[in-house]
Amino acid sequence: MIFPEYKKTGVVYHIVSLNDLKQVLTEGIRYDDKATYETKYYEFHKIIDAHKTKKIPDWVIRRKAIFASLNYPESHQFHSHTAILAVRIDPKRCWVANENCANEIYEPFVLQEMDEFCGCKKYLATEGKALLTKYWETSLSFMDNQIYRYDLQEGYDAEVLIQHAIPPEDIEIRYIISDHRMMDVKSWKQRFC
Repeated sequence: MIFPEYKKTGVVYHIVSLNDLKQVLTEGIRYDDKATYETKYYEFHKIIDAHKTKKIPDWVIRRKAIFASLNYPESHQFHSHTAILAVRIDPKRCWVANENCANEIYEPFVLQEMDEFCGCKKYLATEGKALLTKYWETSLSFMDNQIYRYDLQEGYDAEVLIQHAIPPEDIEIRYIISDHRMMDVKSWKQRFC
């Protein structure tokens, strides 16, 4: 893993486009503060929320979450022109779920309205529905995950659903990612400033 454990650091990791970095560092992070929220993700999150099981508390709302990771494997491929931020959270207001279950339905969800891919609707109604049920059934509170460590199970790509805004003072830049390299802030400044 790239980072030390949450128990040592008290932070989780959020990735932002470099185009959003100034705003994030001055205003903090809210679930709906990026232009892509409404255009790319709201309906996707809404369909996942529609499959919540009864054991999930009312305060856990995916479409109102800020997404973060507990850690990344050394082999993780980050998107270019992004920053990895360390963010402090209120662990009692966070939930952990298996992002793999949600990610598998993203492309079918997006493409289902195109004639060429209309068969995706059947997939979403069957296998997709089962994946979303599994997404919620295998999820748990952040605090419980610190005990049971679902995030360490093979095939469980833990995403943290942060259910509160993150103020600027709880955000620190850890890395800047370019097309060719991943640099910590000190190295980046030495090279470019």
